Amino acid sequence: MTKSQKRAHAAAVVSVLREIYPAAECALQYAGDPWRLLVMGRLSAQCTDARVNIVCKDLFTKYPSAEAMASADIEELEAIVRPCGLYRVKAADIKAASARLMSEYGGVLPSDMDALLSFPGVGRKIANLLRGDLFGLPAVVTDTHCIRICGRLGFYPEKEKRPLVVERILTDLLPPAETSDFCHRIVLFGREYCMARAPRCAECPLAGLCKRREKHGKATH
Repeated sequence: MTKSQKRAHAAAVVSVLREIYPAAECALQYAGDPWRLLVMGRLSAQCTDARVNIVCKDLFTKYPSAEAMASADIEELEAIVRPCGLYRVKAADIKAASARLMSEYGGVLPSDMDALLSFPGVGRKIANLLRGDLFGLPAVVTDTHCIRICGRLGFYPEKEKRPLVVERILTDLLPPAETSDFCHRIVLFGREYCMARAPRCAECPLAGLCKRREKHGKATH
């Protein structure tokens, strides 16, 4: 496909997903608090959003602010976030990130990409989540759902799994104002239809736009 054809294809996918999931909301229940999304984004690595939401009910009850978490006892913090996995690293990161937020930014989360990447445990995926959800900036969150599904749809070869490469491709193809919502919708779509092991291809509302289905026929799983 030419670049214009690829963008038209992407726009068609965006349109269908918008119809299916009109409310493109972040699965992490951060109650509009930037610091909470920073913490929850870090805890969500290799952990489900549902589990993070459950764990954070206790976490934010005990530590209701960045200031409180910055002075938390590390062992107590580890005990609370343990169900999220990698708990020692994650506890250290969210404590240090909270301290940095207070000492360097007066508790106000910055929107600049480089500034966000300077926070402990924050990579481009979390930074883009923060930029898109909190500041309304164009941002592509390349999680496993996004990488898998966009490859199947034909935005790039399915074997491409490098998050930064995928981010650059999708940034070029998607309308800037749609990127953040698109990423939330693709997660919902991945959970409902385009699962990793047993995708519901026969019922898929994007079947007519799926290059994997077009290439392999109806039996794609």
